[in-house]
Amino acid sequence: MDPAVIGTRLASSVVAPLIKKLFVREGPGAGLVERPVRVCGLVSFRGEKRTLYGADVRRIAERLVSRSLASPGERPFPPDETAAVTDALARALLALGDLDMDDVQAVRLGHRKLARTLLHQASATGRPVTAELSADASFYLESVTEWACLHILQFFTQRSTFVAATLVAQSRGQDELIAKVDELIARSPLPGARDAAFEERYLAYVAKKHGKLTIFGIDLTDTPGKWPLDVAYMSLEATSLSSTDAEAALRPGDDWVATLKELTAARPADQALATRDRVLLRGEAGSGKTTLVQWLAVSTTRQELAEGPMAYLDDRIPYVLPLRTLTRHGERLPAPADFLAAVGCPLAGTQPGGWEGRVLTAGRALVLIDGIDEIPDAERAATRAWLTDLIDAFPGNHWLVTSRPSAVRTDWLADEGFAELTLSAMGEREVAAFIERWHAAAATGAPDEDAALAAYESQLLAAVRAKPDLGLLATNPLMCGLICALHRDRRGFLPLGRKDLYTAALSMLLVRRDRERHMTVPELREEPQLQLLQRLAYWLIRNGRTVLDRSRAEAIIADALPSVPELSALGDAHAVYTHFLHRSGLLREPGPDTVDFVHRTFQDFLGARAAVDEGDFGVLARHAADDQWADVIRMAVAQARPRERAEILRDLMAYGDTHPDQRARKRIHLLAAACLEHAAELAPAVREEVERRTAGLIPPRDAEDARALAQVGPMVLDLLPGPDGLSDEEARLVAITATHVRSDAAIPFLARFARHPSIMVGSQLMWGWHRYDCRAYAEEVIAHLDTTALHFTLRDDEQIAELERLGLFPKRLDMRVDVSPEVASRFLAACEPTFLLLAYSPAHLTPEALAALHGLDGLNVFSVSDTAEPWSLTLFPAEAPLMFLGLAGSRSSVRDLELLPRWPLLARITFQEDGPDSAADWETLARLPRLTRLHCGSHSLPHAPEGLSLPGLTELQLSPDGHWEAAMARIGTLMPGLRHLYVENRTGVGAAEARQRLDVSALPDHIDVRVYGPSKF
Repeated sequence: MDPAVIGTRLASSVVAPLIKKLFVREGPGAGLVERPVRVCGLVSFRGEKRTLYGADVRRIAERLVSRSLASPGERPFPPDETAAVTDALARALLALGDLDMDDVQAVRLGHRKLARTLLHQASATGRPVTAELSADASFYLESVTEWACLHILQFFTQRSTFVAATLVAQSRGQDELIAKVDELIARSPLPGARDAAFEERYLAYVAKKHGKLTIFGIDLTDTPGKWPLDVAYMSLEATSLSSTDAEAALRPGDDWVATLKELTAARPADQALATRDRVLLRGEAGSGKTTLVQWLAVSTTRQELAEGPMAYLDDRIPYVLPLRTLTRHGERLPAPADFLAAVGCPLAGTQPGGWEGRVLTAGRALVLIDGIDEIPDAERAATRAWLTDLIDAFPGNHWLVTSRPSAVRTDWLADEGFAELTLSAMGEREVAAFIERWHAAAATGAPDEDAALAAYESQLLAAVRAKPDLGLLATNPLMCGLICALHRDRRGFLPLGRKDLYTAALSMLLVRRDRERHMTVPELREEPQLQLLQRLAYWLIRNGRTVLDRSRAEAIIADALPSVPELSALGDAHAVYTHFLHRSGLLREPGPDTVDFVHRTFQDFLGARAAVDEGDFGVLARHAADDQWADVIRMAVAQARPRERAEILRDLMAYGDTHPDQRARKRIHLLAAACLEHAAELAPAVREEVERRTAGLIPPRDAEDARALAQVGPMVLDLLPGPDGLSDEEARLVAITATHVRSDAAIPFLARFARHPSIMVGSQLMWGWHRYDCRAYAEEVIAHLDTTALHFTLRDDEQIAELERLGLFPKRLDMRVDVSPEVASRFLAACEPTFLLLAYSPAHLTPEALAALHGLDGLNVFSVSDTAEPWSLTLFPAEAPLMFLGLAGSRSSVRDLELLPRWPLLARITFQEDGPDSAADWETLARLPRLTRLHCGSHSLPHAPEGLSLPGLTELQLSPDGHWEAAMARIGTLMPGLRHLYVENRTGVGAAEARQRLDVSALPDHIDVRVYGPSKF
């Protein structure tokens, strides 16, 4: 096969970046040397400059093969030979390190002869690379190797001016051939080529459309109202499982504390789909759900992000589907062919016929469905049916659905196989980082203004740390942006409480904004503007919408103008609409002839104001079980006068008392309790009635109830019992509630639980440390925890400093990524731990720290980084009595897995989905005399050499993937002593039903197969 033929499937824009990874990155001037350079000295997987390992080269080969097969049309070889072809290509690429020639000789040889040389060299070090391949697969291997070699030679000539000058004709010929192939691709009538050309235009549009982020308050000065997403994006975290769900995922024999910590640990939200195809992401208003959708969409357009944990986005085509836009007229939700038109994409109609269907059929789509909570409850069942039909018709794609926490029930998408994640509230570090980025974005370049801005930044950072009330408000990006804007606008003075904060923000936008921007428009008082805006907001809320047509908006304005004559200075309804759209900073047009509020929070606040003005207290009560009205009701209580406030709460309680659904009744009573924090003045009898009903919900029955109870705020602390008289489980649930109350007032309450004998209670107290004042919590809570049995999760240097100050040196440590290596090293040397979970490369630790690990019986090194930084097992003491080793996410970083037999006591190893990924890995595991338990992905088992046996292995924990059948076929001979197989439940149904669906017919009868994990995994 000619390289041009393979090129029609694999353009140089795909090949070149992958080929460059095979060679070392050199500094400026490296290519100016006037002499040849040995090829083996240029590769990045050999020598001192080594940055890649065998597994990395295989991944490059895998991507070359998968991308070349992605286009429609007849496959060049049978599907069951894909793994063998990939292995053979990886061996050929690795043979670059064994070539006895320099770059000039390689270029002179030409790409075809170089390809034959590499294939021969690879075969010389073992069995022939084509030994297990059919004729078609061998033909394909030769062709794809030639195409790769053409780019390798081009890299040599572009890297070195000496090579280019020495072999002018060859260099020019390579460039011309590559250019001709790319031109052929561009002009090719093949459907795949037309699709690829359109996708290039579409991804460029996505990058531009979603590559900007609105930062609240930035547009009050001469700086841009939108900021590049790369600069403004804050890395968000999500918790994959609640405590209750994590407990369901445990299996017999697990270390509960260690496993629960791993399962419930917060991970980067943008990696949620890396190990799950379907995710329902919950988050409060302003928590960053839509920003995450933008980030994922834009990330698919970038080649450099397709490595490490973000590699799952490689070759993905994003479809951003905001439900508020798709359903604004009550239309039917779109079929794939209408995705682009439904969201107003200007490229709609220019895509090749059937393109969306081909993308979805190939499993290449990233479908981002934003805002289940922004459509009426009556339409959500139809939305779920639409989504289910899409998933059934097009399996294998990635699906993300976002929602506010209470919009849909916990298992709403469980039958469709969706995992549930919740965006975490911003902690102190995230808030500080946001404040710094906001002020950097607001800089104008004027020295005086920027100096004042720097002073405001310092003041605000100090205020957020020192003022608990302010810290309670700064929990998400929207509120942080609001606080930053108001702090600057009010010269360093801030209102307290949500109601006052929103009121001040509206005043700033409606009155101060145009003055500051020197706009020559009629000067209007604030109240008339609010009257009109709140009518728009209340119409949206009453109709269960977040978007309305321009014509409807102008009709509402026209009806209101006679009652608000002051606005007539602007002109008719059309002129008033245009003024508010362009001048208020509160309205925007998400699509042609449509309008919405810049954020749902402002809609709810203004709608609540309208409800209070109109006395619609019964309307508020009747919607108390509807999640779309929860914030409206809270803000209505905040804005009402004392008598009105009492009437609203009485109506809420009466409606809750008579509601036929028990869960709805509980939610309504909790909502009434949550309203109390906004009730500055309230009749004592009404307050007592609300508290009496809340007391009936205590202690919480499960973790979900516990977290819901915490939303009531600090007042719930006076109602919570314990620890005396509570069972261990009740004490844990009470601790969950208290650790979710974001106020230092919780510290004295939690201190009462610090000596509780249950390790699960202690673990919950340890987890909650980061939410509170570090020193006060350390002194009152942490100082009294068990330092021998409990796993201490340490998130930053400040926490370690407090432990050192108190003379606490725990034996079981969990070091997170924000702990600096210097501080971690010092603390490890002092603690000499017996268990260590480390979230970054151990190569950063000092020799003293590593030597202090001589007593480790458990070690877990997991990676949360986008890059696989190499490290060696020789860093850890050989004399350590290591019985457990975890390498989740970090197998590709370990250079020498073959050294595992240094620890002969190893009985349990967990790779999760990150290995073993080669025959050598399996041969190493076979040399561990006491290995009885292994956790890996099913794709790993086919890598084991034929004839290899691990007779001592009795328990296998599998993460299922597309290699399930191949894995089942190998278990009988590979693990003849296996007694228990635990399979992670990723089906979205209950464990019992998931077990029935498993095809285990190839397994010996004596193996006990169990499915673990929650139904919504």
